[in-house]
Amino acid sequence: MVKKRSFIFWLFIVVCITAAATFIVTNYVSFIVGNKVIITKNDYELLQESKKILRLKNHIDKFYLEPVESEKLMEGAAKGLFEALEDPYSVYMTKDEFKDFNESTSGSYGGIGVIVTEKDGYVTVVAPIEDTPGDRAGLKTGDRIMKVDDIDITGIGLEKATSMMKGKKGTKVTLTLVRENKKEPIIVEIKREEIVLKTVKSDMLENSIGYIRISMFDQDTGKEFKKALSEIKSQKAKALVIDLRQNPGGFVTQCVEVADELLDKGIIFYTEDKNKNKEIAYSKEKKVNVPYVLLVDEGSASASEIISGAVKDRKTGLLIGTKTFGKGLVQSVEKLTDGSGFKLTTQKYYTPNGISINKIGIEPDIEVKALELQDGEDPEKVKDVQLERAVEELLKMIK
Repeated sequence: MVKKRSFIFWLFIVVCITAAATFIVTNYVSFIVGNKVIITKNDYELLQESKKILRLKNHIDKFYLEPVESEKLMEGAAKGLFEALEDPYSVYMTKDEFKDFNESTSGSYGGIGVIVTEKDGYVTVVAPIEDTPGDRAGLKTGDRIMKVDDIDITGIGLEKATSMMKGKKGTKVTLTLVRENKKEPIIVEIKREEIVLKTVKSDMLENSIGYIRISMFDQDTGKEFKKALSEIKSQKAKALVIDLRQNPGGFVTQCVEVADELLDKGIIFYTEDKNKNKEIAYSKEKKVNVPYVLLVDEGSASASEIISGAVKDRKTGLLIGTKTFGKGLVQSVEKLTDGSGFKLTTQKYYTPNGISINKIGIEPDIEVKALELQDGEDPEKVKDVQLERAVEELLKMIK
């Protein structure tokens, strides 16, 4: 009886090992038999597709009327892979484009200072960066950029369109815009400047209310926010306004640092990939000990929505303004050995309550629409009704 059990046990082990080996061989392993290479079915299908690309390239080389650089064709094939995903946030970048992309998220660069995305096939403004030429020229969230210097940019790709708007400090660029509720296109001439990314500004308002404005999340935003918060605390602030309006997002690591100052111990957000692998970002125990309000609008996107979603779900502060942009996807950024690189959407993020806000946005606790800026009107003289309502609510909390 013991021998029989032993035999069955070892038979079971052998079957398991055989099954595992078969799985590995049929799915992952290529091996040589004589002068042939045996590969998996998936690899064979991929090889056939590669052969098709090479056949097309060879046909172009042989018959196309004009000379073509092989490198240019390969770059086009790489771009085509990402364009086929039909995801505006996933994109292949050439060496120069990848360099421009890195400059736009750190340090300084020559340009107009506007964050754009591709929406319904059009290059669309997410938000102008505060106190930049694009901001001063009156560009608004939702503006569709149709032309750059009389060149139609519809369908040319986001990175190429962005590179056309950049340029040397002091040079000019003309944009043709289509804006909702405007019958005629708007033509704006903008002088490029050196865009220096200073993302955090702070001030003390009346009634001992502190004010911190975060225009986007770059590599130093977390550190700058902590410094601004420390200065406001030293001035005995009784309440706080954190302005995330027109904040297009940026580095997730930096928004986590900011959120950590506003929330006690718990979940900030979590992400899931295609295989349902989950990653959770937590805040620590410390948090600000005064009531606060977040100001949000349709230009508040991505990383700024992570903070807004956490604050709303965990009821630690109040959201005032209008519904946010609705970008709940996470991209990985990779640099290739030749200096080119890519962004690829790899995860979707969720608020602490498990809500995906992608293409939906976050509703504020109190909706307050900003006053419309009339043509030719000085933005400095327009009443900020959203900020006024934030102060009004904070005064109630203080009392």
